[in-house]
Amino acid sequence: MKNVMFIAGLMFCVPALAADSHAADVARAEAAKAQKETKKVCVDQMKDGKPVKDAKGVTQQTCKEVKQHKKLEVEKK
Repeated sequence: MKNVMFIAGLMFCVPALAADSHAADVARAEAAKAQKETKKVCVDQMKDGKPVKDAKGVTQQTCKEVKQHKKLEVEKK
């Protein structure tokens, strides 16, 4: 009787463990997708209305990683 109870318990636990593993895989995939949805935006540095240049004459920039948002499709009336 104990063996039957043990096997019945395993039948219910194994799918639950597999579901947790699948949920973790889905979370990792969403995190990777979120990383890909970023965009690097660079803006020229300005001082007194003029661009700031370094010794080589290249304009200095301030860059940031910005998350891109998907545009929602809206029906026009």
